[in-house]
Amino acid sequence: MAHESFAHPSERQFADLLNFYGVRWCYEPTTFVLRCDGDHNPTCAMTPDFYLPDHGTYVELTTMSQRHVTKKNAKLRMLRSQYPEVDIRVLYKADLDALNSRFALIEAVAA
Repeated sequence: MAHESFAHPSERQFADLLNFYGVRWCYEPTTFVLRCDGDHNPTCAMTPDFYLPDHGTYVELTTMSQRHVTKKNAKLRMLRSQYPEVDIRVLYKADLDALNSRFALIEAVAA
């Protein structure tokens, strides 16, 4: 559950929230190949940010504005189509903002 570096500060905040509630997680444990070239080399892949092993769920965070998430949403559709057994949830910026607001309140109460 401990991890020293994340690609984005929102990932650290999300990990802190999971830790606070005792939710086990793994950071970027799986890369899903979505497209390959003629020699079977991956040309498109997706590595969800978190895996929650007790829930069998992957979580992908995105802090990009809605108009910039088109490519990510396309990859998510491909992943869901090619790996229908994979449970993946997406948390967008508004979702993360709401969680961070709640978490700040929890931190204030716990302090």
